[in-house]
Amino acid sequence: MLTVQNVIKKYGKTAANDNVCLEVGAGEIALLVGPNGSGKTTLINCIAGLLRYKGNIYICEINNKSNQAKKMIGYVPKIPSVYDLLTVYEHIEFIARAYEINDYKDYAKELLDCFNLNDKRNTLGRDLSIGMQKKLNIICALLAKPNVLLMDEPLISLDPQAAIEVKNVLNSLKQTDTSVLVCTHLLNDFKELWDRIYFMIEGKIVASKIRTAKTKYKTLNLEDLFLDVTGQYILECTNSLLVSNNEDKTENNMQTTENN
Repeated sequence: MLTVQNVIKKYGKTAANDNVCLEVGAGEIALLVGPNGSGKTTLINCIAGLLRYKGNIYICEINNKSNQAKKMIGYVPKIPSVYDLLTVYEHIEFIARAYEINDYKDYAKELLDCFNLNDKRNTLGRDLSIGMQKKLNIICALLAKPNVLLMDEPLISLDPQAAIEVKNVLNSLKQTDTSVLVCTHLLNDFKELWDRIYFMIEGKIVASKIRTAKTKYKTLNLEDLFLDVTGQYILECTNSLLVSNNEDKTENNMQTTENN
């Protein structure tokens, strides 16, 4: 289970994450969506333990800053990250050592077959295409069978077959009690998988939705839902600004009248 409580991350005076709260239950897939620059990747990186922040983040009730919690997290970055001089399989061996996994070879082969990288097992990271690097990042994130899986734009750069495999894997993770948080712009690619969805704008969670029994098997157009939520937020901000401006004008008029 993933729990985020009142997380604040600032760059200078700008709050990239402003008092963010969310949770993802065991066996749930949550989507984190929002416009570019809304703070989604920053939040993913805070949860992954890559950034300092104020607030609390718990992985299965363990603070994510602890080494124990870090070994319970799988992380797929938005921009693929591999070691130039390590082969595909050496990446897997490196992760296995880092996470202290002894019995991994059968599962590694299964993942390599799943993402069509078995024939590239001896290929250096620098010689892989961007799509292959993304596949390798996904394999490494899954290898430790994490309690919490963080995926930042996991389908970007993937071929259609690999994208299907990712969604199949995510669906299977529901049966293993893994908590999955996916940051994505490809909303309707996940329309049949999500259990929760969080809408982030200007560093804040402005709305959320939980899939209920009534909507469990109902196909929702998440893009329309996103536009409705963001449009409503912008309208509320605009109305608030207009009210504030009108109050300022009224106060100024009263002061002018008093002075006269």
